[in-house]
Amino acid sequence: SLLVVVYAAIGPIADMDIVNGNISPDGFQRAAVLAEGVYPGPLVRGFKGNTFLLNVVDSLTDNTMLRSTSVHWHGLFQAGSDWADGPSFVTQCPIAANHSFLYRFNVPDQAGTFWYHSHLSTQYCDGLRGPMVVYDPFDPHMLRYDIDDESTVITSPTGWYHTPARAAGPVPVFDSTLINGKGRYVGGPAAELFKLNVVKGLRYRLRLVAISCDPNWVFSIDGHNFTVIEADGVNTQPLVVDSVQIFAGQRYSLILQANQPAGNYWMRANPNLGPTGFDNAINSGILHYASAGNSNPTSVQSPSVIPLLETNLHPLENPGAPGQPQVGGADVVLNLALDFDLDTFLFTVNGATFIPPTAPVLLQILSGASSATDLLPSGSVYVLPPNKVIEIVIPALAIGGPHPFHLHGHTFDVIRSAGSSSYNYNNPVRRDVVSTGVPGDEVTIRFVTDNAGPWFLHCHIDWHLEIGLAVVFAEDVGTVAASNPPIAWDQLCPIYDALDPSQL
Repeated sequence: SLLVVVYAAIGPIADMDIVNGNISPDGFQRAAVLAEGVYPGPLVRGFKGNTFLLNVVDSLTDNTMLRSTSVHWHGLFQAGSDWADGPSFVTQCPIAANHSFLYRFNVPDQAGTFWYHSHLSTQYCDGLRGPMVVYDPFDPHMLRYDIDDESTVITSPTGWYHTPARAAGPVPVFDSTLINGKGRYVGGPAAELFKLNVVKGLRYRLRLVAISCDPNWVFSIDGHNFTVIEADGVNTQPLVVDSVQIFAGQRYSLILQANQPAGNYWMRANPNLGPTGFDNAINSGILHYASAGNSNPTSVQSPSVIPLLETNLHPLENPGAPGQPQVGGADVVLNLALDFDLDTFLFTVNGATFIPPTAPVLLQILSGASSATDLLPSGSVYVLPPNKVIEIVIPALAIGGPHPFHLHGHTFDVIRSAGSSSYNYNNPVRRDVVSTGVPGDEVTIRFVTDNAGPWFLHCHIDWHLEIGLAVVFAEDVGTVAASNPPIAWDQLCPIYDALDPSQL
């Protein structure tokens, strides 16, 4: 079987070969969909200001999983390159097997921790996902840490499934938690655990990436605090915490000071559902000091006394939500009522289930459609005017919750967070994935429509997206209609539409 290790980073110019392979990250072997043959996929890296040219080559052959693909570069704005955003049937048709597609986009003004994943159906649950970092040579936090390299990127936590996504049922429960592609399952062998090697006295920037399909986790390391300095690609004011709840799609940079007695300490990622706890070292990794032996940790978990609260996160630069400092103080206010139909087993947003259209929304706009009544899927596309302040209110839905919502093409200011009834207009957290919480919560976000494109807003529990928990914001359709994607983009749909069912 293929090795489960993080190979050398690639980018900003690279081929990414998407292949099938058998892997056993938790001791159970299964077929998977893999970027460059490894799980997690290789780190894609570049620097602020780079142009990325990532040529995705589809070499998939296994019909038990989807053979077509598309890749989303999660958190990058894609200004002027909405065609390269990646979500199938929103901004492109999928890439067919034995074909390739070059994603070309600029990253002029973003830096931080991102990730990439398949954005076709539930394919990323089968393994096509990995970390992406845009480094900033002038990072304002650089004096706070000593080490920030490939070894400190932690794709943790991840729910791993022993059954391929297409055969797993509508909302399967994961079998194991993986930290950097290693973990154990209940009743399984004592598989190798991820080990983070540190030298006493040094400060490490851990880039925590939740490349999850469903659960959220509480991440901690026994005996150590963290200083949060980034959330979802946005620098934050430093915040000391001892545990971090992280939802699917979210990222945090955490400074870890290796300042405890040299030894081995348990790294913990306890999920909100499925196999919880730490028996037989499930949901676990190891923090290993260089001078310590290789024995398993004997550290004990202390109760969390300073957990990360989203309302305590504040942007380092340019804080403040757009619009007026009052509820509804925006140009456009949208309330998104989430629901679940027990008869059809589908989610709805304002009564509509997102069912992928045969023609991507971007292609529809380029073909002349410009109003919500013309754009498909009917009831799921909201046309937003340019250069306006948008306020989105998402009252929590209990079924399947808490639901983490991700907006493509933007970050947003979370003026009301889950677990809070107050509003912050002065310095709310700015991010691109937010938990919508539990009944009683009315998470409210704001952003400015300064980036033309059809942008997906969806639950990042991939099983929920598959059964309709999404809408599309068609932003500044006039500018989009005048754009000109590359010829290779035009060819994606005819190639995909000509496939027979066994080739999808």
